[in-house]
Amino acid sequence: MQHPRRSHWLALSTAGVALAIVATAAPLAQSQERKSIRWSTSSVDSYGYKVAAAMTKIAEEALGGEYTITVNPYPSTTGAMKATMDGTGEIGYTADVGMTQLYGGDGGFKNYTPGKGKLVHTWYAYPMESFMAVPADKAAQFKCLKDLSGKPVFFTPAGFMNWLNFQRMYKALGYDFKHVQIDPKTQSDALKGGTIAGSVAYTTAGRSLAPYWKETDVRMDVKIVNPCPEEITKLQAAGLAVADVDPKVFSKSVGVDGIKAVPILFGYNMRADMPEDVVYKLLTAFYNKRDDLAKADPGFAPMAKDFIGMQVNGIKANPDVPVHAGLAKFLKEHKAWDDKWKIAKAGS
Repeated sequence: MQHPRRSHWLALSTAGVALAIVATAAPLAQSQERKSIRWSTSSVDSYGYKVAAAMTKIAEEALGGEYTITVNPYPSTTGAMKATMDGTGEIGYTADVGMTQLYGGDGGFKNYTPGKGKLVHTWYAYPMESFMAVPADKAAQFKCLKDLSGKPVFFTPAGFMNWLNFQRMYKALGYDFKHVQIDPKTQSDALKGGTIAGSVAYTTAGRSLAPYWKETDVRMDVKIVNPCPEEITKLQAAGLAVADVDPKVFSKSVGVDGIKAVPILFGYNMRADMPEDVVYKLLTAFYNKRDDLAKADPGFAPMAKDFIGMQVNGIKANPDVPVHAGLAKFLKEHKAWDDKWKIAKAGS
């Protein structure tokens, strides 16, 4: 026969173990219940990846800990868009020019059918500005963009939105687009060695260079080739804006008093089947944190200055593209909705 005290001790020990198991299992069960949001971006050396990786905390807090958000890089922005539309992501990095090609069935989206659904207007975050650079020691050969027509150029990685931007620029100008694909990390070597005659650079909100361009800026001298006046006229006639960028984004002189660049508007769009309340909560959180975002990264300065206007401009760039219900709710709340726009429906 067991001693009563020992039996009592065993009972308490067993109860304690059981409580410990329950206590351990509770957070495990909660973590298993958290839903997943996969944020698809361009490559790890791109601005799009850098910014998305820095914003997951805000997003997770906005969703009350119900979701785990992971950032998944792809070789190009087009690849990130397709990943989201095929169902291996929930948020897709894109830009106005990418949305135009997607809904027009052009370029990388020719004969493409999404596995789950197309991206719709959801959230626009910052502008970028595209322009051309050449090695400083060969700059005398290039006075206008036409001097690079048919020449081997790295127009940023194939599938990037700045790559698409220069495609539409060259189309408007009637120039020969001859892209040479290289690893961005080897850009300075390719420019020095003559593998490429020029390379497209870009800034975010006119404030900062792409990470791989900062490395090139340190390693070599470059000069900017601005479009000539007649080229600017043609670009504007094609509906493209030409913006001024301060050359001081580079660490040394790039041969011009002002950079003439063609801007694009970048965003993180989703499919229509993302729940309305999720999108609304994310937009509201980013709106409330807009000044903090601008302090953390200057690329967000234009969004902080006019968050609502940026969403409106993103829709206006492609007014026939449906708008996510969560963004529609947000814009209606801020008296910025246009009844001419179409609200996206899941499955449409």
